[in-house]
Amino acid sequence: MNDAGANVRPSARHRALWWVSRSDGRLECLLCPRRCKLAEGQRGFCGARRREGGAIVLAAYGRISGLCVDPIEKKPLYHFHPGSRALSFGTAGCNLGCRFCQNWRLSRAVGGTAVDALPEVIASTARSEACRSVAFTYNDPVVFAEYAIDVARACRATGVKTVAVTAGYISGKARFEFFSAMDAANVDLKAFSDAFYRRMCAGRLQPVLDTLEHIRKETNVWLEVTTLLIPRENDSREELERAADWFVRTLGPDVPWHFTAFHPDYRLLDRDRTPVGTLAAAREIARARGIRYVYTGNVRDSGGSATCCPSCGAVLIRRDAFTVLENRLVGNCCPICRSAVAGVFDEAPSMHRTF
Repeated sequence: MNDAGANVRPSARHRALWWVSRSDGRLECLLCPRRCKLAEGQRGFCGARRREGGAIVLAAYGRISGLCVDPIEKKPLYHFHPGSRALSFGTAGCNLGCRFCQNWRLSRAVGGTAVDALPEVIASTARSEACRSVAFTYNDPVVFAEYAIDVARACRATGVKTVAVTAGYISGKARFEFFSAMDAANVDLKAFSDAFYRRMCAGRLQPVLDTLEHIRKETNVWLEVTTLLIPRENDSREELERAADWFVRTLGPDVPWHFTAFHPDYRLLDRDRTPVGTLAAAREIARARGIRYVYTGNVRDSGGSATCCPSCGAVLIRRDAFTVLENRLVGNCCPICRSAVAGVFDEAPSMHRTF
């Protein structure tokens, strides 16, 4: 970051957008389905919002806890400017309580070390680092939505795209404003079971499904979905078949779905790593239900990381982990059969909304 930007301290008392006063004197946060009711000095469940006097403020505004240049494939986004670079950052806090969180050292680090960064500094840093996009990640950008929206506006002014990597746990009112500022999103669909969300994440399933449907049907945001498969928790054939049927019916066949491998972490240390075979089986279930672009992640799987033509089956983009080894697309088309591939690519308009 440049010195001038680093010397300008963002306000630690940035007024939050989504809240109302209650008759009992508390302030009710309307950002997410939790609707935390705060007395003076209290923080919400997320840890990023607190009551100060007559307002709810966003303590995380302009305070980043991690900044890194990543391949866009690491988000993971495979159909959004593949092979490009993304400037990735987060703040602190999360509005879910996942027992298996694989990024808990940042997402739960409320009050930890942070660096000041105004929105314009993030945008200019992305440009100077030759990043095609800025990715809000590490912790859920929903909890720093006001800051993410301001960064997105600054990025758009300089031609940089923005990406939300999120669990999608957001209220209807905030959902519209937040995703209106984004160009792409990867949403975690953690399971297709409300019982799983309640027991493992301290949340509920339906708001996430509502977010996915909103993005797909009400916005031009490029959408991809990720499901972390945990042995004996959300990897049964019956659950995956129900999820795939809902996915095709609601989101359509062209939204990419990533199945990624779990490793023991945070408060879920008594489970084994996800076998490669479990990921492969989930991929085949989704493809058999009609989803055209299904991937495996957190494992080395050349077949599960390749983008193939939905018509002739030719391998169009080969990857090794997060590295693009070959991209044979001509614009957004297969060079062999000329069929269109859904996505946002450099030389052609997106086919995302056609199904």
